Formats: sequence, structure tokens, C-alpha cells
Amino acid sequence: MLRRTVTAFTSATFRRTVTVFTGVTALTATLATPVGSTTTQPWRPVIMAALGDSISAGFNACGWYVPCPSRSWSTGDHSFVQSHYLKLRSLDQIISGHNLNFAVPGATSADLAGQVAKAVARGADYVTILIGAQDACVSEERLMTPVNVYERRMYEALSLFRTGRPGGKVFVASIPDVKRLWRVGKNDVIARGFWAVGHICPTMLAKPASTSAADRARRDRVRGRIAAYNAALARVCAAYGPACRSDGNAVFNQSFTLGHLSKWDYFHPNEAGQKLIAQRTFEATRGWITQDDRQPLLVP
Repeated sequence: MLRRTVTAFTSATFRRTVTVFTGVTALTATLATPVGSTTTQPWRPVIMAALGDSISAGFNACGWYVPCPSRSWSTGDHSFVQSHYLKLRSLDQIISGHNLNFAVPGATSADLAGQVAKAVARGADYVTILIGAQDACVSEERLMTPVNVYERRMYEALSLFRTGRPGGKVFVASIPDVKRLWRVGKNDVIARGFWAVGHICPTMLAKPASTSAADRARRDRVRGRIAAYNAALARVCAAYGPACRSDGNAVFNQSFTLGHLSKWDYFHPNEAGQKLIAQRTFEATRGWITQDDRQPLLVP
């Protein structure tokens, strides 16, 4: 008789990875796949929720310094953006009208667990997560969230979702490359003006025209921190198991132009930018989001 061992969040590799975390034993136990998950019914998301920061909230995508959830790449219902929600609705009308957005402008990884709790309370079957830019976009480099803290917070947040919605799925989008943002806007006097007046992402965008060795090194360090966050995201998602999918750095690697940025701040995606994120991230869900991945498991 064949026996299958549960690997999600309990593999030896992942245990070694998270030994630095406080309370890892309790967390691992929380995330263990429940015994008896033998359902063969196709997975059909009825309720979805966007979690994260200003990008998922659609901030500045349709107005002056306001969230615009209708333009969100995740749960927006504007036809131009063609969000995950609209694509799912085109496949199965059961999700129609059940697109929740708990993303908050300015949120950091410290806020994700609270957003997860809201999604669980509302019975979300599918959540998208894009968070971390504000962990790096702070006033000084020394205030950036350490990578191990960021990873622990992501792990704990996904633990909460697994516990509350064991049959749900999680999509994790990578954090955009803010150095690419600097590169496309550094020669534009209007963009530089907005960055300066609004004190937008000073760790990366301060002194945008400077070519000094110190400023070049600073930008590289901030980009490196975001790349490390994205690597942590991928590790946590992979350890979660087949019910989590990451975008494989699709957003981080995506080229974009000033035409994809809001003219209110030259930082957040406008409608075109939100559409680009929706397109690239949904491509990463092919063969996963509409298939049943909860196969029968037997713990020895």
C-alpha cells in the first residue's frame, strides 16, 4: 500500500530554514496539512481578497492621493485592468461580487497578519499578497525591516490563513524593483519634483540625479534588500505547499515606463500599470488557480 508523506511546511529543508524564528515548532505544527484532506471536489473560489499595501489598494490609480480598489490588479472590477477577480469571474460566475480588498496604503509586513485575520473572518477562499515596498521605502536605510523579520512575519501571516482557511489558496506577488523606478524617472524633472516634495521612498529616490559613489551604493543596497524580501517570499510560499503560488519574480523583473506610473506621484502604478501587474501575475497562475491541488494525503 502506497503511503504519501505530508511535506508542506514540515519538510526537513524548511525546518532548517526557519530555525532562526522564535516559536518555530509551534508555527510548524500550526501549518501542518490536516490529516484527512481527501476531498476530490474541484476547487472553486467563492470569495477572494487582496492583501498588501498601496499597490493592491489601487492608490492614485484613478484620483488624487486616494485608494482606488476598482483599479486594483487583484480584486478590481474595472474592465480595463482585467484583474485576477475579473479573470476568475469570466471562468466561474460563482465568485461574482465577492471581491474584498483589505490592502492598506502604507502597510508593511507587520500589518499583514491583521489583514489575513480579516480575510479569514470573511471566508476568503483565494487571497493575493503584495507587500514589502514600505519595509524598504523608509526615511533611512537603518530603518528598513531586517530580512529575517520580514520572513518571519510572512510565515506567521500564512500560518494564520492556513489555520483559518485550510482549503484556501494564496498567490504571492513579488515586490517591484524600485531601482528600476528610479531609472525610468531620474531624468524627468516633474517626477523628481514629486519625489522630493512628497518625500517618496527616500532610501531609493533621495538625490535622484546624484552619481556619487555613496548614492549609487545606497541604491544598490536598497534594491538588494527588496530582492532578499522576494527570495524570502518565495521560500515561505514554497514551504506552504501546492496551495501557494508565487510569481517567480515576474513583477520585480517587469520592465515599465513612465506611462505606467500615476502622474499624481510618479511612484504608484496607474491604470496601465495595474493592468500590466494583473497580466503578468495571472500568467503565473496558469494550471494552478482553477485546478484542485488538494490531493489525498496519509501521514505515517
